[in-house]
Amino acid sequence: MSLETAEEFHARVAAATDAEGRLPVAIEEMPGWDIFPFELDGLRIKPLEPLQDAEPPREGEDPADCFCQEPMPPERAARVAWRNERWLLVALDMKLPVSLILRPVEHFDIADLPDDMAAEMGVLMVRVTAAVEELPSVGRCHIGRYGDGGAHAHPFFFGRPARMGQLRGSCLLDWEENLPPVPEDVRLANAGHVGRRLLERCGGQGPAWEA
Repeated sequence: MSLETAEEFHARVAAATDAEGRLPVAIEEMPGWDIFPFELDGLRIKPLEPLQDAEPPREGEDPADCFCQEPMPPERAARVAWRNERWLLVALDMKLPVSLILRPVEHFDIADLPDDMAAEMGVLMVRVTAAVEELPSVGRCHIGRYGDGGAHAHPFFFGRPARMGQLRGSCLLDWEENLPPVPEDVRLANAGHVGRRLLERCGGQGPAWEA
């Protein structure tokens, strides 16, 4: 059986749209979940856009143009929760108890990580997750890898607030945009805990703001 092309996939999806090019809202799927953050009244899906001629270029597609080739800006360096000679864990300014991003120091995407660094990343992801889930305000650590905007590997770690049932699952980031800001001291305390845990278990350097 031949593999489906992008054109064939798009045509199949387009065939399911209405006269305005809109897919029906799949109420039996995510919109019907108790965690879906929006009321269904008036909800509709945008019209399907034409297939792009090619995937849009990402930042750092050419390694020579990647941000990792330049000195780290001071504001980003001040947000490093943990680092060693090969990896950086950076705290993000989001509205969850803690949000972090893991990056290799050298230019690699996940698909081209050398085997030894891939193994290291697996260990680091486990240890970051464990540290995030130790926080009393966190019920679970969500991990995200998207990679559509940047060609440098950057898995995310999101601390899902504890005991807030509506924020479970894949709608967490839809809720996140609508939450009130987390105070800076709280955010740094939470990220600092994760950084110190990695320092204990992996060596390296702990939170930059505690140095």
